Amino acid sequence: AVAEVAEGADLAILCVPVERMAALAEEMVERLPAAAVVTDVGSVKTLVLEQVAPVVRRRAQFVGSHPMAGSEQAGFVAARGDLFEGATCLVTPDLAEDRSAVERVGQFWASLGCSVTEMSAADHDAAVAWVSHLPHLLAAVLVNTVTERAPEALPFCGPGFRDTTRVAAGPPEMWTGIFEQNRTALRDTTEAMIEKLREFATLLDGFDQTGVRGQLTAAKVGRDRLKNH
Repeated sequence: AVAEVAEGADLAILCVPVERMAALAEEMVERLPAAAVVTDVGSVKTLVLEQVAPVVRRRAQFVGSHPMAGSEQAGFVAARGDLFEGATCLVTPDLAEDRSAVERVGQFWASLGCSVTEMSAADHDAAVAWVSHLPHLLAAVLVNTVTERAPEALPFCGPGFRDTTRVAAGPPEMWTGIFEQNRTALRDTTEAMIEKLREFATLLDGFDQTGVRGQLTAAKVGRDRLKNH
């Protein structure tokens, strides 16, 4: 069925977990027109460049991409017509790609409402380790810590706890794969967060009011800047 869909396609988008993309590409590659371009929506790009791009390039063009959109929901029931409006899409070209193919992929995502930025696969994986993968890890750890240490408090959680932990409701199988594929960068960001938590814990000893206020002020300033992006 996949091969039939690929036949005659101008643009094909791989929307499955990254570890399944190479096999899917194998199914479809021989039916793709030589002028076709294939892209993907994977959360880790180095692995895609290593495993998927060589398969596609036996016949067509491959350009990696990652729209920074979505939610903890999964499946067709979670589909939204405005999902990509105002979202950033990271396109990750490399030297093996034809420039026109890169532009076609960027134009596609822009047509859906995305703001398109180009970067290398390595830079992409380093960046999303901070702003996507670490937040998911932290949300999961927060839920697990409260569930294990103070389950009696959960019935009283408000929107702050719910908003902070929303992404922890995402598919565990998919996120296990993402963590595995980007584990080196995620390990570094996790250590940085542990260091920051220890720094804050020290401020609580004897309560360093100036230090605590400084941390909270810096956080507010940083978070407020996001409203302008």
